[in-house]
Amino acid sequence: MKKYRKLSAFLLALTMCISFSACGSSKTSSTSSDTSSATETSSEAETKSDNDRPGDPPDGDRPDAPPDGNGGGPGGGGPGGSSSADIDYKGAVEITSSDSQSGQTYNSGTADESALLISTSDDVTITDPTVTKTGDSDGSDNCNFYGLNAAVLVKDGSNTTITGGTITSDADGANGVFCYGGNGGQNGATGDGTTVTIRDTVIKTTGDGSGGIMTTGGGITYAYDLDVDTSGQSSAAIRTDRGGGTVYVDGGTYTSNGLGSPAIYSTADIYVENADLTSNLSEGVCIEGKNSIELTNCNMTANNTKCNGNATFFDTIMIYQSMSGDADSGTSSFTMTGGTLTSKNGHVFHVTNTNAVINLSGVTIKNEDSENILLSVCADGWSGAGNIATLNADGQELSGIIKVGSDSELTLNLTNGSTFKGSIDGSITNAKGTSVSTEVGTVAVKLDSTSKWTLTADTYITSFDGDVSNIITNGYTLYVNGTALT
Repeated sequence: MKKYRKLSAFLLALTMCISFSACGSSKTSSTSSDTSSATETSSEAETKSDNDRPGDPPDGDRPDAPPDGNGGGPGGGGPGGSSSADIDYKGAVEITSSDSQSGQTYNSGTADESALLISTSDDVTITDPTVTKTGDSDGSDNCNFYGLNAAVLVKDGSNTTITGGTITSDADGANGVFCYGGNGGQNGATGDGTTVTIRDTVIKTTGDGSGGIMTTGGGITYAYDLDVDTSGQSSAAIRTDRGGGTVYVDGGTYTSNGLGSPAIYSTADIYVENADLTSNLSEGVCIEGKNSIELTNCNMTANNTKCNGNATFFDTIMIYQSMSGDADSGTSSFTMTGGTLTSKNGHVFHVTNTNAVINLSGVTIKNEDSENILLSVCADGWSGAGNIATLNADGQELSGIIKVGSDSELTLNLTNGSTFKGSIDGSITNAKGTSVSTEVGTVAVKLDSTSKWTLTADTYITSFDGDVSNIITNGYTLYVNGTALT
């Protein structure tokens, strides 16, 4: 009996220690995370409680993780709160029924208070507003998932139209315009119909975790001819987070300047046309998990010169799955038609820990990096899924080196007069100088009768489908399953 008493006492003491530790770890930093460029980590207790999340948790943070690396818990709540129902929303000005306002000033300098809070199922029209928001929040996930502390927050099924004016936030966790669709952060669930239509508005944010236009919880955002500029860490110009939604952008200029702040961060379906997109420090685009971005006649420029969170590569288009719980696992999709894609540093495309489909048609790709790497498919700090990519080129010129790690797969389809001038190999070193792979993985290449491939080095692939005469060897050899193709 003494043995059992001692054991019981030990277990009781251990339980109390764990409880005290959990209470102490619930305090969050004053900065919030951007679901803009990669994973948010959780505490070990949060990770263990999330039984539905596939795979293992990341060793580090998402590329868009906040400065303290605490992006909240993967189970839907995180340190900031378990759901929007737990939040005491406040606004310096609150609209709770159908309304139309013009030329008004909305200002808040109070933490966790929006300058303008629209919480109604009715139609609301705001014209030529002047919105100013200061007052940092320590709400973390409540800011990212549910809109706490946003300069303008629209929720509860409202159909809100904003035209003209300026929206400025200078605070942590203060997104510019936040559309929260009310699905409680459940990925794949429909929202309550909350829709924001915003046009001809200037939006500027300077704090960390403060995106330009933000959509979560199944919300719907239409943005026309906006001028958006963000400066903080984890502050994508076009930003989404848990619960996703749909974003339509036509025209305008979107610029991000902070660490872990791509021009677009997607945990939703995002469609952008006729816009200029610039990222001056981070990736141009990040797609997390089973989500998509479609660009049509856009001009994108990215100069990714500093890795944030768990990222170990410099790249312009990053497609990945963090296993943070902010996005369902599945096929990620990036489609670009027309326009220009300028990559100033690192790999143009990078795929890791997900199944990704990249569709390119008539895009002018300008790779200014000296290593000239068009695409890398390989492991990069996250686990739980494979590194699998399909690159579909339709009437597209491609050039550069394609890197496929030994544990990775690529299918390359060239159709409708596409050309590829380059090689494929598996020798991959990340931005830290660490070797990730030395052997090429599984690679399938298909050329239709109108498309050509010009080799720039000896290349080893797994399978080839097409007419050998459409390969210009240029003095090099293509090996298929170890045999020279002649």
